[in-house]
Amino acid sequence: MKFVTVRDLRGKTSELWKELEQERELVVTSNGKPIAILSATDEESFEECLWTLRRSRASDALARLQREASERGLDELTAEEISSEIQHSRVERNAS
Repeated sequence: MKFVTVRDLRGKTSELWKELEQERELVVTSNGKPIAILSATDEESFEECLWTLRRSRASDALARLQREASERGLDELTAEEISSEIQHSRVERNAS
């Protein structure tokens, strides 16, 4: 996978679009840190690619939440404790 800087993206855009066709993916960096992924697509596969990307992000978010819950010991709550937490959150949300 090729890495390109934000500066290159601004200054060499047409060259990078050609590279994207060949590489299929480019990682955009700012100050040496990845900030975006450019991924080639076409009309036929656009919707499927977008759906796959969104599903992957949702899966990552769920895994992160599960990991954080486990680290905080929340993965051992009983069904009653979970229901109580949900009810408490709803009361607080409706009060504001």
